Amino acid sequence: MMAMRILALSIAMSMTSIVPASAQLPLLKDNTLVYAHHHLNVASIDEAKRFWVDTLGGVPVSAGPLQMVKFPNVIIVFTQRAPTGGSKGTVVNHVGFYVPSVRKMIDKVKAAGYPIITREEIPATQDVKDDIAFVAATKQNIAYTMADGTKVEFVENPTQTVPLANHHVHFATDKVDAMQEWYAKTFGAKPGMRGTFKAADLPGVNLTFGSTTDPVVGTRGRALDHIGFEVKNLEAFCKQLEAQGIKFDRPYSYIPQIGFAIAFLTDPFGTYIELTEGMDTPKTP
Repeated sequence: MMAMRILALSIAMSMTSIVPASAQLPLLKDNTLVYAHHHLNVASIDEAKRFWVDTLGGVPVSAGPLQMVKFPNVIIVFTQRAPTGGSKGTVVNHVGFYVPSVRKMIDKVKAAGYPIITREEIPATQDVKDDIAFVAATKQNIAYTMADGTKVEFVENPTQTVPLANHHVHFATDKVDAMQEWYAKTFGAKPGMRGTFKAADLPGVNLTFGSTTDPVVGTRGRALDHIGFEVKNLEAFCKQLEAQGIKFDRPYSYIPQIGFAIAFLTDPFGTYIELTEGMDTPKTP
């Protein structure tokens, strides 16, 4: 019986995004919903940490068997499982981070052996020098890299006082207007523009909707498996979404062993989404 209980707890913990109190999300204090985490499928957690900790400067945190990396306003969660493909080619093409200097970040990434793929990602009409593209629409220096199949963008923000902070999730879709409207209606995101892209803002993230005519697939099983939001009063929020006709892949579930609740859904465009409550400050059983 004891062995069964231990197994059940292990399974429950492996299915959720558990973080210790040290991984608190500062924006949650003043908001009912904030961006919380990127959940990655990686072939090797040790190799993933080489990028997210050793190169980018995140802080490793863990709870039970689940391992994560904490940044000031986002958590990177790992599942050790070979992804079925990279983030490119899915509805979430890449995730973006603010850094004080793109040049310095490129030097670190190159020194660690990761590729800079800016020239492959920016149209030939844009000015690209030394693997940095200055994008006139946003008046910022940007660069892209690839790690564990997840495409990562660095966006320069010279006034930033921390080495790295979450900035945006960049979608790829042929239904830009519908996607913007869905995130506004479902999560209360504020519609707007980011440069030439239609976008919507939520605490802790800009949702950028990039237009593409290329076929894309859903995120589940890929390198970037799902995105995550932390929600106050999650059970009521899930009931609200169900009343709007949204179907859950996994309905609201409170897990006593770990002291917080989760729910999973897939947006109409193929993005797998986790909702959590208590991920910020989990309770001890």
